[in-house]
Parts: sequence; C-alpha cells; structure tokens
Amino acid sequence: MAERFERHKQPWTYDELQKLHQMAKKGASLKAISKALKRSEESIKERARADGLTIAKLH
Repeated sequence: MAERFERHKQPWTYDELQKLHQMAKKGASLKAISKALKRSEESIKERARADGLTIAKLH
C-alpha cells in the first residue's frame, strides 16, 4: 500500500524548494525526493515541472 502524506496541499517552503532543486540536480529519483520532503510523488512532479526541473527516471 502506498504511503499517505498528511500535509495535503501545503505551500512549499523555501527550504523544501532548495532541497528539491538540489536533489533533482544530483539525479535523485522521484521516490527518494518524495520520501526526503515528505510529499507525494505527484506533488513533486508538479512542482518540478513548474520550476523547469527534470527528475531522474529509474528503470
């Protein structure tokens, strides 16, 4: 069963954005970023797209 996050639709903090950008540049997976930020993978994808970031896809 997928993990559930209680922080539904919370605004992004400056620290979260910094960490998202840093992890994306290092090539971290969507799942790893999601766990580190305690946000859903969908939320990470949306924010990354809005900021023009590319999230690594693990095969």
